[in-house]
Amino acid sequence: SGFVISPDGYILTNAHVIDSADEILVRLTDKREFKAKAIGSDKRTDVALIKIEASGLPVVRLGNPDALKVGEWVVAIGSPFSFDNSVTAGIVSAKGRSLPQETFVPFIQTDVAINPGNSGGPLFNMKGEVVGINSQIYSRSGGFMGISFAIPIDVAMDVQGQLKSSGKVNRGRIGIVIQEMTKELAESFGLGKLQGALINSVEKGGPADKAGIEPGDIVLKFDSKPIVGSGDLQRIVGMSKPGTKAPVQVWRNGNSVELLAVVGEATEDVSTGRNSKTIKPTEQTANRLGLV
Repeated sequence: SGFVISPDGYILTNAHVIDSADEILVRLTDKREFKAKAIGSDKRTDVALIKIEASGLPVVRLGNPDALKVGEWVVAIGSPFSFDNSVTAGIVSAKGRSLPQETFVPFIQTDVAINPGNSGGPLFNMKGEVVGINSQIYSRSGGFMGISFAIPIDVAMDVQGQLKSSGKVNRGRIGIVIQEMTKELAESFGLGKLQGALINSVEKGGPADKAGIEPGDIVLKFDSKPIVGSGDLQRIVGMSKPGTKAPVQVWRNGNSVELLAVVGEATEDVSTGRNSKTIKPTEQTANRLGLV
C-alpha cells in the first residue's frame, strides 16, 4: 500500500514494499494504473518515495504524531491480502517504541489490525490526518496478534525530503559504542534515576573523542534532547545532519559536564538488514551494545 503526498504524483510507501522490484505499478482508487519510478528508499527507517507521471491528484493531509495520545483512536487503510481499500481501526497503544534492530524510528504502537498488504499504507487520526505509515507487526504466527507498529509521519517526511533532493539519506555519527543502562548501573554511578546511555568505548580521533567524551560517561542529553535510553541516542545522532554542532550533557564522576560535539557523517550502514517485516519474539539483554 501507499499514499499520495503531492498532486504531481509523489507517493510514500515502505522500503520493503519496493525492495528488489524490477517494475513498480501503482493502481489508484479510481482504478487508473501508472508505472512508477523509485526516487529513493531508506531501509533504516523503512521509508520509500516513488513517483508517477500524473497531475491534480488528491493528497492526504498530514497530522502531528507528537499530538497523539495513548488511547486515542486511529484508522488504517490498505490492501490486506489484496482486499483493496480495507479500513481497520484501533487505538494508540504506546508511543516512541524502540524495536530490535530498528534504532532510527520511534514507532507508534497500535492495536489496529495490520496484515500482509497493509505495509506502506497510512495511519489516520480522527481528524482524517495521516500520522504514520504502517510498517510492522509483532507476531508468533505471522498473522495479526494485536500489536502493530507505524513510522511517525514527521520521520517519514524528513526522510522523503532527503530522498527527493539527493536520492539518499545522510546520517550522523559521533564514533562511540554505547551500552544500555540498568538500575544497578544507575545506582553505582550515583544517578538519581534510570536514564541515559552509557559510553562503552570511543573511537580515537572521532567526533566524540574530539568533543572530550570518554568511556564511562553517561549521555543524558544530546542536542538539548533528553536521552531516556540508549535507543534515543542512536536515533537522535543518526537523524542529525553531518556538521551539526550539538551540545552534549554527560554524567561523569558524579557531576554533570557540558560538552560540544560536531556530528560526523555515517559512511557505512552498521544496522542489520531486514529479512522479514514480522518481528519475532526475542530475548533482549540489558547490556546490548549499539554503534553511534
